[in-house]
Amino acid sequence: MAFNDRVFGVLLIVLAVAYGGSATQFPEPFGGAEAVGPETFPLLLAAVLALSSLYLILRPDPDNPWPWSRTGLELIIAVVVLVLYALLLQPLGFIISTALAVGTLCWRMGATPIKAYVTGAIAGVVVFVLFNFALDLSLPLGLLDFLEVD
Repeated sequence: MAFNDRVFGVLLIVLAVAYGGSATQFPEPFGGAEAVGPETFPLLLAAVLALSSLYLILRPDPDNPWPWSRTGLELIIAVVVLVLYALLLQPLGFIISTALAVGTLCWRMGATPIKAYVTGAIAGVVVFVLFNFALDLSLPLGLLDFLEVD
């Protein structure tokens, strides 16, 4: 049924808009606006997600039944987690919100809660360090703002 892909495509567009909108809320870096700032990568991801969603809406798979079983519930949970991630990225900061989002998604995929959230914390710290120090792109620290190094 093409209807199922279209519904999922609309949900993904909502996610892309929420994610892209939250990326535009990053504060302007010290020293003024840059061509490549902290919002660049999230905006690129939001654009790719929006284009992929449009493809699902315009060219749905005619033989794709909606998974109303546990799989459907897991898809809904994943979308909710990603929307919350986009909304909490600024107030909680990148490390904490990434740890929570990745941890929750790993847990929903079958990992034990401890392993899932340890994986999320490691992912949040590693990506934060890569973006801040290797790429020189600052990500929000949120609640961990006291760790900011001048």
